[in-house]
Amino acid sequence: MKLDKLQIKHFRNIDDLSLVVHGNMNIFLGENGSGKSSILEALHYLGYARSFRTHKHKNVISHQKSGFTVFCSTVEDKDKYQKFGISRQTDDSCVVNINGQKSKRATDLASYLPIQIFTPQSSDLLLGAPKLRRRYLDWMLFHVEQSFNLDFQIYNRGLRQLNSLYKSSSHSQDYGYWQELLCERGELITDNREKLLNDHLKQLIYTNLKTFLPEFSFEISYYRGWDKGHTLAESVTKHRPRDLKYGFLSVGPHKADLRIKTQGLNAHEVLSRGQLRMLVAGMQLAQTQYLHQQTSKSSIFLLDDVGAELDEEKRKVFITSLNTIDTQLFVTAIDIKQLDFLKHNNDKKVFHVEHGQVKEET
Repeated sequence: MKLDKLQIKHFRNIDDLSLVVHGNMNIFLGENGSGKSSILEALHYLGYARSFRTHKHKNVISHQKSGFTVFCSTVEDKDKYQKFGISRQTDDSCVVNINGQKSKRATDLASYLPIQIFTPQSSDLLLGAPKLRRRYLDWMLFHVEQSFNLDFQIYNRGLRQLNSLYKSSSHSQDYGYWQELLCERGELITDNREKLLNDHLKQLIYTNLKTFLPEFSFEISYYRGWDKGHTLAESVTKHRPRDLKYGFLSVGPHKADLRIKTQGLNAHEVLSRGQLRMLVAGMQLAQTQYLHQQTSKSSIFLLDDVGAELDEEKRKVFITSLNTIDTQLFVTAIDIKQLDFLKHNNDKKVFHVEHGQVKEET
């Protein structure tokens, strides 16, 4: 599924934008602050219902406006179009529109539009908290395994209930019910993550990194979030005295982590910032490849400030690799010279952005 038309209203410095986009590559050129990254940020809302730059939705709404809207139409085959949209108001209310049907569940929209993003901050995947690496795995499972989202929701409901009981130091019989629910779904989530990693993802990442970072070898492993050699139920019971003391459940897939090492050390302790970005690029490319292999879906890939900390050869390798799996690209850059290797590629559109206004290059 690829975007065909895009409309953005009252989003940061973009008042009212309407574009017909290219199914292969769209390049947005402009100075810092011109609004080019805001276009990607608006697109990000279609896949995640949130920004990649701020946690507060009201910060992206244009000054003195009550809300913003992002709308798109997509095309799969020549005659098969769909329409999607999201709007958010200053009171944080959210409305999702899917082919004319309104919903308040952002996941309904996300399931249609597999969107990925690569920014100068993408190395946070390796430098940041384990939850970022769990999200990395879960994005693929969300889009490929139909049962995963329900398992994830039920697990989190059980986690909230157990944490509430632990905080109140209650000795309620509800422990048994919520623990059984949580452990059943937690084992399923873990089985799915481990199968994804061991049967598919590792090899895809390793293959990509032979091209992206050939001077290094990597070891990828998964820590499931509880004691080795025990079931989740056994581990929850074992740690209950301590967890009651601190008021939260300390074991389970919500504590899992994806660990990546090179030369026997954590990758972020060895690699430079530019090398970390290429490692993340290899990992994100593997996401796209896995999605395409399993579902034949193509990702919508957002690359913000592609020139930051990546030399021309690395940019070329990354973008060329994405192109080979029919990915629709939205790329921002300050200068077209940063994408000089694409000058003979006619399968693209180039847009110039200035003060929130966008003009297509002819």
